[in-house]
Amino acid sequence: LVGKNAEDNDRLSTKIGNADDFWFHVAGVPGSHVVVRNPYNDADLPRNVKNVAAGLAAWYSKAKNAGKASVHYTTCRYVKKIPGSPAGQVLLGKYKAISVGPLNPESVTSATATNPTQKKKSKTL
Repeated sequence: LVGKNAEDNDRLSTKIGNADDFWFHVAGVPGSHVVVRNPYNDADLPRNVKNVAAGLAAWYSKAKNAGKASVHYTTCRYVKKIPGSPAGQVLLGKYKAISVGPLNPESVTSATATNPTQKKKSKTL
């Protein structure tokens, strides 16, 4: 899920994202908030999923034309809105960083973004 403007970012980060969903944003640069759903409450994401989410955050930011960008990531539980702060501005309680190049969303395939360890739900016939 990618926020397209400051109001979307607020909604995505503080209302739509669940506590254990993963949140990404380029460090120190205006841009989109990216949330990766985490329905099984995994402690971490596979590297390829992190790279795709971070790459999308870089693409949808002022760092789009940079070779690499530092992207902060955490779970939505650590993303807080400061009362009275401008739309899209949040405070992170705890985070890690990953360095990636911007990723054009048109180049993302389901194979690129799939979590190989994600548990499959069985269908009942």
